[in-house]
Amino acid sequence: MMKTLSTYLSPQELAKNFSAFHAVDLVKLLDQYATEELLLFCQQLSLEQLAIIIEQSDLALQLRIVQQLSTEKLLKVFTYMSKDDIADMLGELPIALRKSLLKKMKENDRVILTELLGYPIDSAGGLMTTEYIALNENLCVQQALSKIKEIAPQTEIITIIYLLNNQKQLVGTVNLRDLFTHQEEKLLKDFKNPNVLKVYPEEDQEQVSLLVSKYDLLAIPVVNHRDLLLGIITVDDIIDVIIDEQTEDLLGLAGVDKEERLKAPLIDSVKKRLPWLIINLATAFLASFTIGLFEGTIEKVVALASVMSIVAGMGGNAGTQTLSLMVRSIALGEVSFKEDWRLIMKEFSLGFINGAITGLITAIIIYWHYHNVFLGLIILLAMIGNLVIAGVFGFTIPLLLKKMHIDPALASSIFLTTMTDVGGFFIFLGLAQLFLNYLV
Repeated sequence: MMKTLSTYLSPQELAKNFSAFHAVDLVKLLDQYATEELLLFCQQLSLEQLAIIIEQSDLALQLRIVQQLSTEKLLKVFTYMSKDDIADMLGELPIALRKSLLKKMKENDRVILTELLGYPIDSAGGLMTTEYIALNENLCVQQALSKIKEIAPQTEIITIIYLLNNQKQLVGTVNLRDLFTHQEEKLLKDFKNPNVLKVYPEEDQEQVSLLVSKYDLLAIPVVNHRDLLLGIITVDDIIDVIIDEQTEDLLGLAGVDKEERLKAPLIDSVKKRLPWLIINLATAFLASFTIGLFEGTIEKVVALASVMSIVAGMGGNAGTQTLSLMVRSIALGEVSFKEDWRLIMKEFSLGFINGAITGLITAIIIYWHYHNVFLGLIILLAMIGNLVIAGVFGFTIPLLLKKMHIDPALASSIFLTTMTDVGGFFIFLGLAQLFLNYLV
């Protein structure tokens, strides 16, 4: 049973009790260490322990640890790390250091890592590892078990064995359990599963995560267009992708860059947040201009100024509900404009019903306060109209942005807020001007 890091430990104590703690907890403490303490800690670890710490660390801590190690020692640490983790770290190192490390590696390792570094970090190729078990389908069970015993120590996952034909093409899989339930002389191709879900290296990581999640896969193979097996993506990497994508969508809805952190330098936060605030400011002027069109009406009925914000606010809230569901559905691949456009009618009806109920409640309160039935009627109609706008545009805006290859999570809220503010003010003040004689 792992202990909990509840109190501060010195580098010597931490290194001495390394096996008593989970690596994830160790990393959290190391992140707080000063450079001298981090160096002292690293000096007392074995190469394998250093590899475990580096694999569990975020980029910032990885770079701090690398700076404490000589090139020779770092290369030795790499022998205990998976190739995909090494590639991820190399991709973030200064170019000169990266080239120096690659140059000193064994040729086989250098070729593999250079290939992995050639893929975008958010693609299937950037996620995959080359540490898997692939066997010829013409082997018998006894030969396969012998090969697995030989290869397993250098492999990230051994529960799935990938089968290749004589042309090295992926033609199926077998589970480790299958090998123990068949006769030793049985050929692998006689009981293989030929239906293999696979992806190409250029596939976006989000699409890969949807496949793994949908079919509950432990791993998914990556092949080229000739079906040659390039690598596999394991479920632990997919979990990281899902977390990253959900975090990106959540921050995007608030107009915050996914790379920003609370402890980021002030100037970085300004650069990431200010552009979206300026865009919001532009849309706010549009809403203000709409109000300006009805200045004369507002001057005659001052009560309108205190009531109209209710309509815009409720529209924004209703739109955010639809928008949140849409962004999530798009991210999960559950909705598309071509196939699900009829759902607009559902959002229209939902907006009408919710607008009628909330509008009626508001109308009763407004009548009780101002004793004017027409003002209550106006806000009822305006609430219905604006919640319909919120539902329809909350549904369509993310889909249209997705079709235009713009991140729906990052841009939808700005356009939706504009529609509900402008639409709400225009409907409410337009009706007020129409019924002006009954309000004065």
